[in-house]
Amino acid sequence: MAEIVAIVALSHAPGLTGWLDRASASVQKNLLAGYAELGRLLRQAKPDVIIGVANDHLLNFPMHAIPDFCVGTASRWTGPAPWFQDWVNVPPYQVAGHPDLAKTLVREGAREGVNFAFADELLFDDNWSVPLRYLTPDYDIPLVPIHMNCVIPPLPAPERCVEIGRTIAEIIRMRRPAGERVAIMATGGLSHDPGGPKYFAVDEKFDRWFLDLLEQGNAERIMREVTIDKMLAAGDGGTSELLAWMVALGAAGPRKARTICYEPAVELRCGMGAVAWPMEAQS
Repeated sequence: MAEIVAIVALSHAPGLTGWLDRASASVQKNLLAGYAELGRLLRQAKPDVIIGVANDHLLNFPMHAIPDFCVGTASRWTGPAPWFQDWVNVPPYQVAGHPDLAKTLVREGAREGVNFAFADELLFDDNWSVPLRYLTPDYDIPLVPIHMNCVIPPLPAPERCVEIGRTIAEIIRMRRPAGERVAIMATGGLSHDPGGPKYFAVDEKFDRWFLDLLEQGNAERIMREVTIDKMLAAGDGGTSELLAWMVALGAAGPRKARTICYEPAVELRCGMGAVAWPMEAQS
């Protein structure tokens, strides 16, 4: 039986690496401290591998054929994709994959009624480049990326995302080798509206409400109340990336999340935040 040693979720907006200096000194300080703490918690858990879940941003799939979830099966990943290097301001990097774990997710997922797509070639943009830069700056923890559809209707429902997270957790615990240590990292959100009418706004009320619900640890209420319509109202085209957080929520079970940091960072065009689920709270 493998062990899930860490579950975290965080915003991946490119402003965090690309133009952080445009934010106020206090916003910069709070976000850098928060992301440093999240990285410390993740590395302290000593995972052998990270399973990541994030919006694909229409980078790898055509609009008419986007899988809800695509597991990356390669033995090595590179990023950022050339077009995004200047934008995210992250130097080129390489990170190992974990084909054996990735193939386990695909194979055992199918047995549980989850038909994951899979690919051994995926481009990375801010979805992985920003969080890896802060959480694993040495790029020394293998990554199994799961690219998901968070923007093109029909979106996977919140209930489905929570179910996917529960399935991933069950596969890790029941189908992976004893002693293997796995972390789960969801990235995306919080409220933002890339290129839309709310591009220069952040819905702080929505963000704090969502974070408060995570801290209460009531997945049923979150699935019921955090609807896709409410996410779109808080910022179309971006806020629905919180569907990735709901995958992490499903994997965490009834645990209560702890908010590590939050800033309504209008200068970064995104509500920026990070949470962690304390895994020692439940055996």
